Amino acid sequence: MGNLLRILINPDPPSKGADIFVDFENAEPTEEEKETWRLVQDVLDSSKSILAELQSYIGASEEIRLAISNPADEQLKEKAWVAVCELVAKLKRFYEFSQKLEEVIPELLKVLCSEDMAPEQHLENQQALFKQFAEILDFVLKFDDLKMTTPAIQNDFSYYRRTLSRRKMANEDEIQSGELEVSNEMANRMSLFYAHSTPMLKSLSDITSHFVSQHKELPVEQTTDCLKTMANICRVMIENPDYSSRFKNEETKLFCLRVMVGVIILYDHVHPVGAFVKSSGIEVKSSVKVLKDQDPNKVEGLLNALRYTTKHLQDESTPRAIKTILA
Repeated sequence: MGNLLRILINPDPPSKGADIFVDFENAEPTEEEKETWRLVQDVLDSSKSILAELQSYIGASEEIRLAISNPADEQLKEKAWVAVCELVAKLKRFYEFSQKLEEVIPELLKVLCSEDMAPEQHLENQQALFKQFAEILDFVLKFDDLKMTTPAIQNDFSYYRRTLSRRKMANEDEIQSGELEVSNEMANRMSLFYAHSTPMLKSLSDITSHFVSQHKELPVEQTTDCLKTMANICRVMIENPDYSSRFKNEETKLFCLRVMVGVIILYDHVHPVGAFVKSSGIEVKSSVKVLKDQDPNKVEGLLNALRYTTKHLQDESTPRAIKTILA
């Protein structure tokens, strides 16, 4: 990613193409978009069920507590093991979904960031694909927010790994009916994934960084300009009453806000100096103002995401005014 530094020498002025209305409510793929759109949609179709499963995740804290408190009671230990196995099966599905995203996001970026059009033209003319990328960002923020507020995930997974290791050592690795065993190799990969407070964001950042570094034939500005234009478009669509009045659903406005925040965070993780410096072209101060103009109950989580999940907010290069407005 060393070639990213080129854009810091002669940074472009903030994009004028942000004055674009993206019809998130009705965008449909054109013939040229359909192949990529179908590929991505096959994965996105599962995103709602993934979020629903995570939202209803209760955990096996009580079963684990009883098993640990009564080490001689084999029945309680078995009950805890069965409960945790069912939950780890869910965690495996979540992790496998992140791997599916890893496969389709580069295909989406390849089309949205190609050289045949400027970023503004891409986002204006390929609105269905822009919408899909926005939906991925929306999913990432929602998933990570739920994960951070569900401490039982780490507790359940840790107990599963300890118990699996103990059962294998005791040659008790036969799986009972209805249980799902996650291999040690898979468990190691899942452990790395869930160790991050925001695992989906980490995955998305890694995918985007890898895309930039692997596609040497593609000017890096195409990708970074695409991201900054996305952020600015979403901000203007909320800021401009002529645009925001076109939304038929209140949820679309919140969707725009989440996508704006998601792109800023992603840019901040992918770009070597982050989203907060003036040269990024992202008007972060204006974006925060737009957030603070909304109902606090609906946007506090988004403000916290900017405060706590960005990478460069506390850097010396970040203007004091931005640090103050986010304090």
